[in-house]
Amino acid sequence: MLLLVSLVCGAAIPGRALADDIVPPMPARVIAIGDLHGDLAAWRAIARDAGLIDAKGKWAGGKTILVQTGDVADRGADSKAIIQDLMRLQKEATRDGGRVVALVGNHEAMNMTGDLRYVSRGEFAAFANGNSTRLRDMVFAANSAAIIAAYRQEKPNITDAEARAAWLAETPPGKLEHQAAWAPNGVIGKWVIGNPAMLRLGDTLFVHAGLSAAYAQRTVDDINAAVATSLAARDQAETAIINDPAGPLWYRGLAQADATAASGSAADSELRNALAAQGARRMVIGHTPNLSGVAFRHGDRLAMIDTGISAAYGGTLGYLEIIDGRWVAHAVARPPTEKKGKA
Repeated sequence: MLLLVSLVCGAAIPGRALADDIVPPMPARVIAIGDLHGDLAAWRAIARDAGLIDAKGKWAGGKTILVQTGDVADRGADSKAIIQDLMRLQKEATRDGGRVVALVGNHEAMNMTGDLRYVSRGEFAAFANGNSTRLRDMVFAANSAAIIAAYRQEKPNITDAEARAAWLAETPPGKLEHQAAWAPNGVIGKWVIGNPAMLRLGDTLFVHAGLSAAYAQRTVDDINAAVATSLAARDQAETAIINDPAGPLWYRGLAQADATAASGSAADSELRNALAAQGARRMVIGHTPNLSGVAFRHGDRLAMIDTGISAAYGGTLGYLEIIDGRWVAHAVARPPTEKKGKA
């Protein structure tokens, strides 16, 4: 109540070279990883394959830049552990001259604004501790009148005891702690607000969902500031940048419809115009799953890297490597302990 091209393991497709007329230069090596949705084993398998972490999970990527394009949260049970990995790796990478960038995805925004439809009970359990039962009792006691009244709006004859039981069932141990962590002043909420929604490295834009015509003329800094402000305010308005279907956290127009059509299609033109407005040559997005692996579209100006990594989707464990300006798609074997389609 409330409140990727299919590849065999380790294989790569030939790199795609670009002209040398773009400045500033692209960093020597970038790894881009798409939506993880709470799958810790898959995330670590990819990070090891890409040489980002060692057997102990420590940063091993040197001067590599890792861009995780958002949607770490939801569906799986281990979002908290992945976020803790990313937070730690941000510090470790910096010491080695590398960088870890975690973009804001729509599911991060959903968690911050109280839309918990896709949070698994296992995820709530990851936040639970020895004080969780007492905390639930205290919160109910302090808000019992409002809680009971809310239930009676749906079921007028519900008793106080029935309303309490219903609220406890909808508020499993760890849920309150989860909500506190994702609040604007919570440890995860503050981290998300401090992360960008869009990033430019050399000639390449990275954004969670895509850059629509409605936002193409806005600068990277402007978009990032607007997203941060909206997250901090927990803005639930449909027109807010973090909720707008045409916004950078939600837009699917570049990945769907006529996105694979010939040059001159509406999606192709929209992409060309967005890139031109940003002074870029290509774009990397997540958000829209392509379960067979990393996909290159629009004459290799668009890389789709949401490959259904999470076991909740059972797709390919794919990631994109940008090495000396070339795009190289990789796929990794799914950890044997995982079952496809289960989370």
